[in-house]
Amino acid sequence: MNNVNQADFWQQRYEQDSIGWDMGEVSPPLKAYIDQLPETAKGQAILVPGAGNSYEVGYLHEQGFTNVTLVDFAPAPIQAFAERYPDFKSEHLICADFFDLSPEQYQFDWVLEQTFFCAINPARRDEYIEQMAALLKPKGKLIGLLFDRDFGRKEPPFGGTKEEYQHRFESLFDIETMKPSYNSHSARQGSELFVKLRVN
Repeated sequence: MNNVNQADFWQQRYEQDSIGWDMGEVSPPLKAYIDQLPETAKGQAILVPGAGNSYEVGYLHEQGFTNVTLVDFAPAPIQAFAERYPDFKSEHLICADFFDLSPEQYQFDWVLEQTFFCAINPARRDEYIEQMAALLKPKGKLIGLLFDRDFGRKEPPFGGTKEEYQHRFESLFDIETMKPSYNSHSARQGSELFVKLRVN
């Protein structure tokens, strides 16, 4: 399980095309959320951590969002994204450990969560929450999807429950929405919670 803390683990998964979590498209609930945002949101500072093949980042870029930052541990998906979107600002493509990002350097209006929380070692979940709160501006939001099921495995994706998430997040976030996703991808129907959390 500790392998998930190493960039080489993820790089190898991409090189071997062992990325079963990859849907090959924008997650429908996240696309729906992006589509209802006002024009004024297009300049907001947005972080997509553990972005992988970054379909959501690409979609945000296509819709005219100008201040989106992609972070991933492995260089392979970042390089692939840069090739697909050569006009995307290179300084917003960051190959780094999310946990090493400096809140003094980076501050975001909101974060888009898509299969990152489930990829980290579950022992680091509280650390994830603390780092998210630190990287968000006052009243900043964490928007996205969390798995609502137990995968019963010792490699990612790691699941969880609504009760666990509520208990963990409520110390630093106000839980505005945490409910079953009604418009999940067919492969994930009944397994996802849509969450909207605000730094308290």
